[in-house]
Amino acid sequence: MSETTNEIKEQIKKRRTFAIISHPDAGKTTLTEKFLLYGGAINLAGSVKGKATARHAVSDWMEIEKERGISVTSSVLQFGYGGYCINILDTPGHQDFSEDTYRTLMAADSAVMVIDASKGVEAQTRKLFKVCTMRNIPIFTFINKMDREALDTFELLDDIENELGIATCPVNWPIGSGKEFKGVYDRETKAVELFSDTQKGTTQGEVRKIPLASQEIAEWVTDSQLTQLKEEIELQDGAGAQFDQELVSKGELSPVFFGSALTNFGVETFLRHFLSMTTSPLPRSSDQGSIDPMEEPDFSAFVFKIQANMNKAHRDRIAFMRICSGEFEAGMDVYHIQGGKKVRLSQPQQMMASERKMIDKAYGGDIIGVFDPGIFSIGDTLTTSSKRYVYEGIPTFAPEHFARVRQVDTMKRKQFIKGINQIAQEGAIQIFQEFNTGMEEIIVGVVGVLQFDVLKYRLENEYNVEIRLDNLPYEYIRWIENTEIDLDKLTGTSDMKKVKDLKGRPLLLFVNEWSIRMTMDRNKGLSLTEFAR
Repeated sequence: MSETTNEIKEQIKKRRTFAIISHPDAGKTTLTEKFLLYGGAINLAGSVKGKATARHAVSDWMEIEKERGISVTSSVLQFGYGGYCINILDTPGHQDFSEDTYRTLMAADSAVMVIDASKGVEAQTRKLFKVCTMRNIPIFTFINKMDREALDTFELLDDIENELGIATCPVNWPIGSGKEFKGVYDRETKAVELFSDTQKGTTQGEVRKIPLASQEIAEWVTDSQLTQLKEEIELQDGAGAQFDQELVSKGELSPVFFGSALTNFGVETFLRHFLSMTTSPLPRSSDQGSIDPMEEPDFSAFVFKIQANMNKAHRDRIAFMRICSGEFEAGMDVYHIQGGKKVRLSQPQQMMASERKMIDKAYGGDIIGVFDPGIFSIGDTLTTSSKRYVYEGIPTFAPEHFARVRQVDTMKRKQFIKGINQIAQEGAIQIFQEFNTGMEEIIVGVVGVLQFDVLKYRLENEYNVEIRLDNLPYEYIRWIENTEIDLDKLTGTSDMKKVKDLKGRPLLLFVNEWSIRMTMDRNKGLSLTEFAR
């Protein structure tokens, strides 16, 4: 029996849904694991780098991720802490997988940005951050690896402000770094939390707090460190941005925390502050205005990710949905807007990386996976509302690298077509065919070249198909907006190629950027776009 509207609202209020973003090796996956430890979701943190132990990061589930030690897909993890129900969307750090991260950020209400204290803001952080600012979502910064040599604290804060264009407000302040790292000063309580390198892989171990004004502080912190701390705090208090919850909620001010995910230092402090500074699930934009989970009683959700073969034993496709409003019940019938019909959402589950847990209920803010018989696409809206609204779409990135795909064994054409189509439907690659040549050759386009390796690996391991990839020189792609254009009569340049996408839409590939303008000049009225509509 369904719960009352008030009970559903209370459940939604408890939800916090955020994405973790970072440059590779900043310690994002380690931080995610420590959150799970505090929530009691796991008992022992996996060794992210220690491959010999066969204990891989909890959130990395694909075989290629375990082999290479990098995350290439987003994982969805849920745990409870302090009366909250927390959904973490762990994203790939490598820029070659930024499209997957972008889609994941569409499903998040806030983001945690992990920065390596010895490196500051790196290229990928910059790119992902721009996605966050486009959506105006709150951003929280965790400066990690303070137990190693770090950049100057003011330099790190300036780096964030200059590179990312957002004001910062340190909630705590580090005392030293590397071997001299003594802990952090809490600016609100005016106490020092002392660092202890004894908590690897556990949640045990006390955090000793000593008021800065106490005589006892001299036993733990040197005179020179104490003098430096007081000078830096005075400078920050005088010149730095003050904490303003409204600016944080608008994504204009980032609260900054310092710690070490590997040793658990500062992780729980960060988690507590984060939960107090974030809100329950936010309203989402639709073609009928904003849909507020506190006002919309009906179930609604959108698909932001599709993944095939998450578990070799299952060989199925999972559509990941962000629930935006209402209550989800296992086996419920919902209206699939894009498909134009009712569908039953079967085998609903929540994930702990590749581990699955069947669920009976979920609420606005939650992320669930449902069995996809091949009917869902990224961006689809599902609802029980009679209003039939559609949530804002998820744009597709234009590929920047192209290759021709050749099968080694032509007898396995059926498996090859099935595999490459399924992987394309997940959004990791885009596939194209020659236009009007009758050739069955397939061209693959990707945002980052590492996606080629993932494609090759997955076709071989999941579909038993071996392929060869021949790189093509094209770097620019344009879809043709005006459908009345006769492609046979289109006058292009020598470096242009006519192809069509999975939906049969015509588009053009170019080697040189100047060729795009020349082609438009030669074909009056031709309208080209970087994004598929």
